[in-house]
Amino acid sequence: MVSPLSLSKNVCVIGAGPSGLVAARELRKEGHNVVVLEQRWDVGGQWLYEPNVEGEDPFGKKKVLQVHSSIYSSLRLISPREIMGFTDFPFLVKKGRDTRRFPGHRELWLYLKDFCEHFGLREMIRFNTSVECVRMVEHDGIGRDLKWMVKSKEKSKEETVVEEVFDAVVVATGHYSHPRLPAIKGMDTWKRKQLHSHIYRVPEPFRNEIVVVVGNSLSGQDISMELVEVAKEVHLSAKSLNITEGLSKVISKHDNLHLRPQIEALQEDGRVLFVDGSWLIADTILHCTGYSYTFPFLDTKGRVAVDDDRVGPLYEHTFPPSLAPSLSFVGIPRKIIGFPFFEAQAKWIAQLLSGKRRLPPRDEMMRSVEELYRSRDAASIPKHYTHDIADFEYCDRYGDHIGFPHLEEWRKQLCLSALVNADANLDAYRDSWDDHDLLQQALKSPHFTQLGPGDFTI
Repeated sequence: MVSPLSLSKNVCVIGAGPSGLVAARELRKEGHNVVVLEQRWDVGGQWLYEPNVEGEDPFGKKKVLQVHSSIYSSLRLISPREIMGFTDFPFLVKKGRDTRRFPGHRELWLYLKDFCEHFGLREMIRFNTSVECVRMVEHDGIGRDLKWMVKSKEKSKEETVVEEVFDAVVVATGHYSHPRLPAIKGMDTWKRKQLHSHIYRVPEPFRNEIVVVVGNSLSGQDISMELVEVAKEVHLSAKSLNITEGLSKVISKHDNLHLRPQIEALQEDGRVLFVDGSWLIADTILHCTGYSYTFPFLDTKGRVAVDDDRVGPLYEHTFPPSLAPSLSFVGIPRKIIGFPFFEAQAKWIAQLLSGKRRLPPRDEMMRSVEELYRSRDAASIPKHYTHDIADFEYCDRYGDHIGFPHLEEWRKQLCLSALVNADANLDAYRDSWDDHDLLQQALKSPHFTQLGPGDFTI
C-alpha cells in the first residue's frame, strides 16, 4: 500500500557495514533523522580487516567478542566485482588500487569508504561506540507506535552509558562474527590446539603441523589450499565425500592434502577418529563451520528469538510482525547478491517509517512466515538454513514491494558463471574465466554508464 503521507522519524541504525551504510543513506533520503552506532573505528563491518586476534577466545564463545571481522589476510571475493555494487554506485576499478575482477578484501573495504564519502554518511556515524541494550519503552504497544531505548557506550568513556529514545531501530550487525561450532565427542577435552576460522589470519603459525580442517565450505577450501603450502599435512573433513571437480583437481595436485569424512571423536592423546574407522594424530583442528546469528543487546520480551539460526518470526526476513516497522533487520538473508538486496530492504524500511507504504496486517505477515517455515520443512531444509535464499526470483519479488528494479540479467548470469567456474576450477577461477561477452554487456549497461566516463579499465 502507498500513502502520500510523509513522516520524519528518529532512527537508530546499529552497525556501519554494507547493510548499515545503505540503510542510513535510504533513511536520510526519505527525510528521517539518523544515528548510526558502530563499535569499531571505521566503516566496513566484516570488511574492516583486524590482523590482531590475540586475546580472542579460539572458539568465540564469549557473549561479546573482541574481534568482529572474520576475514583472513589472503581472502579474495568469491563473486566478480561487477555484480557487487549498489544499484547507483558501481564497484569500479580505481587506478592505483586492486584492479582484479575478484579483488582482495581491502578493495571492497575501500569501495565502502568511497560509498560513505560520496553520500556524506560519516557525519551520521558514532564510531567506537558499542550498543549495550536495545529495549522497548512500551512493550505492549503496536509496532507503528513503539519507541526504543538504546543504551550505548563510547570506548573512550567506558564509565558513561548514554541512554536515548528512538522511534525506530534498524539492526544491521551482520552474521559472520559469532562462530557456529560442531558437536564432536571429546571436543572439550582434546588437549591440542583448536580454533574456529573466525580467528584464522595467516598460515605461518601452522608450519610443519598436521592440521585437520573441519568443514568443506568455501572458506574451508580456501584455507586448506593456503595451509597446504606450509603444513606437513592438511586433512579436509567433509560431511560428504562427493566433492566438486575443482576440489578434486586441487587434492590431486598436493601429496599432503587429503579428503576425510566427518569426525567421529577426538581423543586426549591427540588422535582424531573419523566415521570410516580411520584415524590420525593431529597438531591442530581448525573449524570452518560457519557462523550464527546473535543479537546480545536486543531485548524484545521474546518477540524475536534465534532458534538454531532461525531469526524469527521475520516477515520477508526483515520485519518482526508484532514490532514492525519500528524494529527491522537488514542483511539477514544469505546466498544472495547482497548489496542490491540490502538496498531494497533499506528503501522499504525507510518508506514504511515515513508512512509512504504500509505492511500487511500482522496476522497476514505471520501466515507468510509460517508458510515459509512449512515449505522449508517440506523440502527437508534444516532450520539453520532458513535464511539461505539462493533464488533470484525471490529477490525480484522482494523488490516488487517497493518498485525496486529487478536484478539485471547480466548480473544474474555473471553470478552463476562464477559459481560454475569455481566448481570446475577452484584454485584458478578468480584469475581465469570465459565470460567476456557477459562482462562487456555489464560494462555497457546503465549500471556502469550512469556516472559517465570513469577511470576504470578491465
